[in-house]
Amino acid sequence: MAAWFVINTKPKKEAQVERLFQEGGFTIYCPKYVHEKRVSPFFPGYAFLSFDFPRQYQTVKYTRGVKRVVGGDEGPTPIPEEVVAGIRARERDGLIVFERYGEEPAVGDEIEVVEGPLKGLKGIFQKEVGDRERVMILLNYVSYQGMLLIEKNKLKKS
Repeated sequence: MAAWFVINTKPKKEAQVERLFQEGGFTIYCPKYVHEKRVSPFFPGYAFLSFDFPRQYQTVKYTRGVKRVVGGDEGPTPIPEEVVAGIRARERDGLIVFERYGEEPAVGDEIEVVEGPLKGLKGIFQKEVGDRERVMILLNYVSYQGMLLIEKNKLKKS
């Protein structure tokens, strides 16, 4: 019966290992995120692989690019499915998303700017603009009411 395990890949071989296991019919999960405008492994040098231990162990262990299967003297250490599901739950469009200031605001939510020169301003979340990096908020500031475009990661839900 298949279970999830962690494999350690050789340096910079995550993509090769992922491709080889997919071609071999295995279920592999290599979480990724955007770092400095490039898609990078979330856990460099590691991936989650579902396989039947001990039946498929030798195949996994000797796949090109695999350094080792993480475990101890008794064999590889199984990972609870909830761990993999929890990481997958943080994905949006196949990439891990960091929510720096708690829950992500939705249209109509009250928000507060928490970074930059507009720090402390409050408003209403209006809509996402472009590639989900920028958002439009409606500011209610003293007697002024206006729209503002700002980076989404500089906001928190009030």
